[in-house]
Amino acid sequence: MANELIASGALDDVFARIDAGEPVGGQDGLLNSLLKATLERGLNAELTEHLGYEAGDPDAASFPNSRNGYAAKTVATEIGDVALSVPRDRDGSFTPMLVRKGQRRLDGLDAMIVSLYAGGMTIRDIQHHLASTIGTDLSHETISKIAEEVADEVAKWQTRDLEALYPVIYLDAIIVKIRDGGHVRNKAAHIAVGVDMEGVKHVLGIWIQQTEGAKFWAAVCAELRNRGVTDVLIVCCDGLTGFAEAVEATWPEATVQTCVVHLIRASMRFVGYGDRKAVAGLLRPIYQASTEQAAADALEAFADSDLGRKYPSAVKTFRDAWERFIPFLAFPPELRRVIYTTNSIESLNYQLRKVTKNRGHFPNDQAAMKLLWMAICNIEDKRARDRAKERGLPAAKRRASGRLVEGAVTTNWKRALEQLSLAYPDRINHHL
Repeated sequence: MANELIASGALDDVFARIDAGEPVGGQDGLLNSLLKATLERGLNAELTEHLGYEAGDPDAASFPNSRNGYAAKTVATEIGDVALSVPRDRDGSFTPMLVRKGQRRLDGLDAMIVSLYAGGMTIRDIQHHLASTIGTDLSHETISKIAEEVADEVAKWQTRDLEALYPVIYLDAIIVKIRDGGHVRNKAAHIAVGVDMEGVKHVLGIWIQQTEGAKFWAAVCAELRNRGVTDVLIVCCDGLTGFAEAVEATWPEATVQTCVVHLIRASMRFVGYGDRKAVAGLLRPIYQASTEQAAADALEAFADSDLGRKYPSAVKTFRDAWERFIPFLAFPPELRRVIYTTNSIESLNYQLRKVTKNRGHFPNDQAAMKLLWMAICNIEDKRARDRAKERGLPAAKRRASGRLVEGAVTTNWKRALEQLSLAYPDRINHHL
């Protein structure tokens, strides 16, 4: 479209004015003038359709309603404030749709504010950004109200229906600072990612931990059950207190697997830097063992080694988590790679931490959940736009990132699903 306009010469006058030094953006810029002219032309066309006759029509007097001048109105837009002359009719029945009555902002500006908010900017940051870049001065209350309008979408998302079976669910958390009474507390925002029967990952929900242990997790599991999840094969998480019991009470046949990567990190917590590589080498035979007995023998061998005696806490970490560590050892390598770690969700958490670190603290749990949801949508939308720009290019020239979590396909899922169908034929085959 733009190339056609340039070729036709329709934009020659615009380019000449730019070359002469006329500003493009800002209150007095060309873009502002073009948008003003476009909107006013559209409003006049709407009034013509409403009245049934063109301006200047000699038969205008025969129509029951007529034009009645203009009313001044200023609307905030993505390129600054635009002063409009809105046409009026005599009996006041004209209701424009392009710029509605009472509307003081165009929808594009609202989308910009929501995007900035999802990117981690505070209300005051957005207020300053709009004033300094496009010259639009919106109040703190107005920007806050725009951001709050997505709360209904968050509620719908958090209560939407889910699949009856998720073969694998990953659960991990990030810490966010939330005001609680007169104090700011660190709270865990737990994010659940489910892998459906097609191997596609979905963010199932976000929960801010209100209470410690089993009571909180019982409520989370009950919510997932009420949203349609009747069975889960394997849940991978990081040794959360009371979580295993809540899972077993909701889905009695589910297997709870401790994230092996978290377990390794925990065991290395007190290992000196100079010994970390050697200790990691001694731990590898434990989690790569072919059987539970081989893993137990490898753990005992590590405990009897010089480094095992030097770092007894590393041995204790594995022994304390043993019952939740060993389930994945019963599966072949294709399935182990899918279930032994929550790394797929940790990459999401890494991106979310970059958004939340600028916020200081949140006024309440709902504000934290809303921002996390918006950030997930914003990240995936940005990646989708990057991929769209590279569509059609050879694979060697594509640099855009794939899906982060939502909608991503699990690597080698068909092989893993085959192993799951062999391990759980009665629970999975009728879903195939």
